[in-house]
Amino acid sequence: MKRVYLDNAASTPIRNEVVKVMLNTLKYSLGNPSSVQHSYGREARSILEESRVCIAKKINAFPSEIIFTSGGTEANNLVLRSSVLSLDIKHIITSELEHPSVLQTILDLSTQYKISVDFILINEKGILDFNDMEKILKKNIYKKTLVSLMYANNEIGNLLEVDQVIFLCQKYNAYFHSDTIQIIGNFPIDMEKLSFDFATASAHKFYGPKGIGFVFIRKNILRKMKSFITGGVQEYGIRSGTENIPGIAGLSEALRLSYINFSNHIKKMKSLKFYCISELKKIIPNIIFNGLSSHIDKSIPSILNFLYPTKKDHLLYFHLDLMGVSVSQGSSCNSHTTKKSHVIQSIIKDKYLLNQTMPIRISFGIFNEKKDIDTLVKALQKIRK
Repeated sequence: MKRVYLDNAASTPIRNEVVKVMLNTLKYSLGNPSSVQHSYGREARSILEESRVCIAKKINAFPSEIIFTSGGTEANNLVLRSSVLSLDIKHIITSELEHPSVLQTILDLSTQYKISVDFILINEKGILDFNDMEKILKKNIYKKTLVSLMYANNEIGNLLEVDQVIFLCQKYNAYFHSDTIQIIGNFPIDMEKLSFDFATASAHKFYGPKGIGFVFIRKNILRKMKSFITGGVQEYGIRSGTENIPGIAGLSEALRLSYINFSNHIKKMKSLKFYCISELKKIIPNIIFNGLSSHIDKSIPSILNFLYPTKKDHLLYFHLDLMGVSVSQGSSCNSHTTKKSHVIQSIIKDKYLLNQTMPIRISFGIFNEKKDIDTLVKALQKIRK
């Protein structure tokens, strides 16, 4: 049985070219990048800094603004925790739609450091109320504030109106952190134009290795930041620990490759998404798509989220898996629970509707084809019968 993988928002397949780069680095790069007294260490340092330069060029940043981490979760933690400790943040504004690595960290900070937290109002499509955001900023104008909002939602695919957020943050002198984990490596991004203070990325979201990512920190803020993990002076003294050189080399190569055919890949995924929407409408009358995921221009092309009519069938995803189709309910970080995701519960207030349906997140990748969608649709038809 040929298997169909449609869970690319959780993790993408690693490119063969990336594997090759990582294997060469594992085999031939022996030194510690901090051991610059000998050639082995200097060679590792060279790979580290060349990768940093390559990544910075792709996103139009300075190399010193790139800090390597173990992935997106650590990157989000670094931003939030270091902001409180280093920038004296007293107030955080976010939304109920954020990733658990943001929401749970903010909850921890609010308890540990008495940080005040406000959640921006959202409607049934997951659209943020910017009038409410401005009211919150105005009310807390004398508090040092951090706004933390993801650029592209990892469950419903909604694209944030980042220009509006940046305008309000600058107007009220607030810092802006964006979880860009579903964006970087899948869309071109220009840090100079976007004026983020912080942004986060994870390699396994763009066909690179797991366990490696980075955080972008604006250079005027970088010098204020204190160490997030102590015990060394690596990563400009902000994140101690010997750098994962094979992972960093793989991340850099994956990002480089993603920029070669960006327009073609985006066009392909938009086509797949449009086709999937059309086919699903044929088999599910009055289908409900969650958030803005069915709006091609208001969501990322890689994510489509809809409600499947079934009465609390928590085995739905396993039934699909047995038929060779891999999809998910939502964030893989919450997959251990049978409860519907916090994102779906935040935008769907109709409890009867929630009880009569199960959310399915389909996330496309560059290696998917239309026949994969056909396989999914046939599997859903069999389950319904």
